[in-house]
Amino acid sequence: MEWARGVPPAYLQELAEYWRTRYDWRAQEARLNRYPQFTTEIDGQRVHFLHVRSDQPDAKPLLITHGFPSSVAEFLHLIEPLVDPAEGQAFHVIAPSLPGYAFSTPLGGTGWAMGRTARAWAELMRRLGYERYGVHGGDIGAGVSGMVAGLDGEQVIGVHVVTDPLTAANVATFLPGMADRLDENDPVDKLILERMEEFAKEGSGYLAIQNSRPQTIGYGLADSPLLQLAWIAEKFHEWTDLPIDRDQLLTTVSLYWFTGSGASAAHTLYEQAHSSDWGAPSAVPQGFAVFGADDTVRKLVPAPAGAHWTEFRRGKHFPAMEAPAELAADLRAFFGPLK
Repeated sequence: MEWARGVPPAYLQELAEYWRTRYDWRAQEARLNRYPQFTTEIDGQRVHFLHVRSDQPDAKPLLITHGFPSSVAEFLHLIEPLVDPAEGQAFHVIAPSLPGYAFSTPLGGTGWAMGRTARAWAELMRRLGYERYGVHGGDIGAGVSGMVAGLDGEQVIGVHVVTDPLTAANVATFLPGMADRLDENDPVDKLILERMEEFAKEGSGYLAIQNSRPQTIGYGLADSPLLQLAWIAEKFHEWTDLPIDRDQLLTTVSLYWFTGSGASAAHTLYEQAHSSDWGAPSAVPQGFAVFGADDTVRKLVPAPAGAHWTEFRRGKHFPAMEAPAELAADLRAFFGPLK
């Protein structure tokens, strides 16, 4: 019950004090700056991205996209195992910041939903000279990755996404008729329905506000570091089940705060909620990694026959932070055979 009404005061007070007095931004800045970073303008939008090339001759380009409320700092434990693995497939990693997030600011205008972002990502890979590449993401990044695969299928070798039971149920609440297709007398369906109802009643407030009034909440997120901290820390707490690096969490919070991107990120969620652009279906090979897996996800995720499917017992919404070794191994297993 401690978190039932939001972030508990004692938790936030302790985290804010750590952020103010002991968190070492310069150390985390140096950690980020170990990786080559660039900006370019695409479709009128400043796009920031990490571009970390592997020394291995058979490395494959891999475009990885974060979600909300996250940043490229999510991948700090994932990049090295992909670029320089002890064994198996290596990758050249391209990790952009979503438009309106962190250094992909200021937001260049309206209309930056997932479809427009996917077209920008395809253009980014073209500019970098990659004729064949893989795509990976979670949360919004999963949607963007799937749309990149749909519109740039001649270049994309495969699309790999991560999910978890709660995310799958939360997404299902937005699918017309999903609840009517489930049987409350079936124990698995009953669990899905319970999770959908819980999200609709208790877990979707942050999204409802940003989907409808991004400008109003944006004032608070741009004005108050405490609100920005609570806005992100709440989701990291609710959507994980393995310990995450507190400094890594605060690096993402700091990136939002320093760039004022809490407000612009909210505007992109509004854009997606009011968008009808869902792209074309993808015909490329698909891979799914389910963290904290149970029997509900197979019923909710439309994986085609023959798709790569891996289930992990632990981890949830942020596996790049919670279980980077397992995620890296699954990416190698999926993309390794693809050409």
